[in-house]
Amino acid sequence: MAPREAPGVSRWSVGEPDEGVTGSVHCFSRGSGFGQPDPGGDRLEQAPGARGSREYPGRMRRLLALVSAIIFVDAMLYTALTPLVPNYADEFDLSKTGAGLLIAAFGAGALLGGVPGGIAAARFSPKHAVVGGLILLGIASFAFALAGEAVTLGLARFVQGFSSTVTWAGALAWVSGAAPRAQRGEVLGIAFGAAVAGAILGPMFGGGAEAVGIQASFATLGVVALGFAVLALLGGSAPCEPLSTAGVVRAFRDRRFLGGLWLNTLPAMLFGTLVVLAPLALDDAGWSTLGIAGVFFVAGLVEVAINPVLGRASDRIGRLLPIRIALVGSVVVAIALAASSEPVVIALLVGAAAITFGALYTPGMALTSHRAETTGLAQGLAFGIMNTAWAVGALLGPSVGGALAELQGDPAPYLVGAALCGLTLLATQLVAAPEVRPREA
Repeated sequence: MAPREAPGVSRWSVGEPDEGVTGSVHCFSRGSGFGQPDPGGDRLEQAPGARGSREYPGRMRRLLALVSAIIFVDAMLYTALTPLVPNYADEFDLSKTGAGLLIAAFGAGALLGGVPGGIAAARFSPKHAVVGGLILLGIASFAFALAGEAVTLGLARFVQGFSSTVTWAGALAWVSGAAPRAQRGEVLGIAFGAAVAGAILGPMFGGGAEAVGIQASFATLGVVALGFAVLALLGGSAPCEPLSTAGVVRAFRDRRFLGGLWLNTLPAMLFGTLVVLAPLALDDAGWSTLGIAGVFFVAGLVEVAINPVLGRASDRIGRLLPIRIALVGSVVVAIALAASSEPVVIALLVGAAAITFGALYTPGMALTSHRAETTGLAQGLAFGIMNTAWAVGALLGPSVGGALAELQGDPAPYLVGAALCGLTLLATQLVAAPEVRPREA
């Protein structure tokens, strides 16, 4: 049976822990015995001044730096393909549907790897999931560097997607488990800000790869991934968590947990459509690969800065208001993209989309993490499920969006995205308790 809602608390917000569900028991690969509570497991949570403080212990800062660096490289690899899409479309004679499927291969791999990655993070510890994911990511990067046909590229991207979700599940569970609960949104915002930085540098990397050589560039990324695997292996021990079917059932009966998952699926669909259609539109207008890469680079600069701010806002005022603002902005931007054909306007709207679409991720991630803790779902598995939810969007956005654009024109998938954002905004109104106070939302 799902935990009862606390009176006056929005189903889309996170306040204090609900009654009836206690914290899960942690097991450690080193330190305390398997299946035994960690005597110091709550020290960070109970440290004086932890609530509202932006200072982290040295161990936490080092872990956050490592996790942020890993996520940075992973995200850079994901978006590095963006400016290369027109070149691959020309080289392999790909239609918009074919280009969308090439990009969607990453999402397909992530869809398959999300839950297994979460189970690995919970059962074998987040640290070991990170190490395994990075090794697989390095191997897939070498395969991508050597690929010489569309099918091989797609398979390499599929494996990259699979390994990425394993890495993300472990990394996010690792850092969120170590963070004080009152600062979890901020910590996840910092980590996701690093992902955004990687995502905006990815197109620049892809543009540079065309100039200096794709094989050498992606092989270098493979070496970097293996290097981070070594650093993660040398890091401190990380907790593993017992898996519980009851926790999974409670989580999927919790509307706020499901809302957090959807807030990862929706922007992934929006971005998936954008990274197919915008580069092709700019390429048709005569823009170079580096020019297209520059658009996506500039677009994400502000997003890097706002994600920690969004995380702190989520911790202090709740998730609901930032989510609603982002949804309203996303509706406006998606409609504007549908109505635009001038390349300069499209480039400016790509920047606006990076802010509005991307602003959904941080509160969605924090909401997922908090509701997992409340319902007794292991953090590693929660982030694995969240990665699967993201992968659904990353798969559907470019594949369905590209096919729809080919059949009905580019405005069609943007208008579908705007409608989904509008329906989500309406859902936040319908499920929010009318008596909720602003700071509780």
